[in-house]
Amino acid sequence: MTEPIEQRIAKAMAELESVQAAVAQAEERLAGASATVRSRDRAVEVTVGAAGELTGLKFLDNKYRSMNASQLAQSVMEAVGRGRAQMAQEVMDTFGPLTAPSTELPELRGIDIDWDRIFGSALGGEPGGGRTRNRLRDEIHEDGDDPHDRGRGRA
Repeated sequence: MTEPIEQRIAKAMAELESVQAAVAQAEERLAGASATVRSRDRAVEVTVGAAGELTGLKFLDNKYRSMNASQLAQSVMEAVGRGRAQMAQEVMDTFGPLTAPSTELPELRGIDIDWDRIFGSALGGEPGGGRTRNRLRDEIHEDGDDPHDRGRGRA
């Protein structure tokens, strides 16, 4: 026996309210989130906010004095890239459960998030770095009919 449309609508509305509350809670949790990362050479420490913005920069132990401009720039860029990747991962982990389909109503697919559009190069972690989270999914979806569907819309 099929469920009356009124009950299905009520379930859908309850599910929507639940998702809205979960999104608000995730946004609140991330509002003050940051990651502090040191460069591999330990010359630079950066702090990156949830949106990938640089919020702090420290030059450690006067190591910068023995570095040329290009080395120092490379250390800063590497640390910022790693910090952005760490924050991108935290945001993806926070919002990831909201991308799952509803267990009650299969018609509700979950929210669709284009992680690449949001984070861009931050998903690689460093300049020239590759994505790690959905590499297999990307490989599976690359052969699809739609050239724009590369498996990156959902985490």
